[in-house]
Amino acid sequence: MTDAPSSFALLPGAPHSPVILHVPHSARRIPPAVRSGIVLDDAELERELDHLTDAHTAELAEAAAGLAGTRPWRFVNRLSRLVVDPERFPDEREEMTAAGMGAVYTRTAHGAVLRPADTDPEPLIERYFRPYARAMTEAVAGRLAATGRAVIVDVHSYPSERLPYELHGDGPRPPVCLGTDAFHTPPGLLAAAREAFAGCGGTGLDSPFAGTYVPLEFHGRRAEVGALMVEIRRDTYMSEPGGPAGPGLGRLAGALAALVDAVSR
Repeated sequence: MTDAPSSFALLPGAPHSPVILHVPHSARRIPPAVRSGIVLDDAELERELDHLTDAHTAELAEAAAGLAGTRPWRFVNRLSRLVVDPERFPDEREEMTAAGMGAVYTRTAHGAVLRPADTDPEPLIERYFRPYARAMTEAVAGRLAATGRAVIVDVHSYPSERLPYELHGDGPRPPVCLGTDAFHTPPGLLAAAREAFAGCGGTGLDSPFAGTYVPLEFHGRRAEVGALMVEIRRDTYMSEPGGPAGPGLGRLAGALAALVDAVSR
């Protein structure tokens, strides 16, 4: 269990901030015990990480936190989504299971074998998924207790070209895709995001990715928990796939900081 506590981090913001920047897919780290269950060779694994890692999004959230007038809290996954994906349902509710990409992936972004099909996901879910979910639930509860509300801004990126695993990738691929939830994304939050990212090439809604992350304890129950997913098209700030960040990252950090301040008031 020695690597479990360091598998995620809650980085404090201002005591009166309701905002949590959630960064679930920015890391590439895979503990050795988990690596042994992945059938790809090292070069293949590096290519897979290039495709599926939301590169530089932790740095983006950090920069935005530093620019914001009211510093937001940040909840950052320190492990690759190839360990577990904390944003998937760990059961039959998860539609991505059909693509071999439920909470524990068995297929790559291109449909190749990542883990044997008979892999039991439960040990990874117990060791990594559930502690993450509990900690994120506690983080949101902390903002509710301190401020009476919580606003989760889910920070992601996505490739400019559709990958085979995408179930709904045939629609628009705007520079910034805003993913919403009918219950948890109020009009004011969406309007603030559209305004904040207006100078970043334009925004679209729920395409190619829809929805946003809310811990299950609050989902559909607590309207005081607002949530929005920000999916940034990677060619706007980095070299694809998996390359260095460019000057677009600074512009996006400023936009994210503007969104944080707009919803912190």
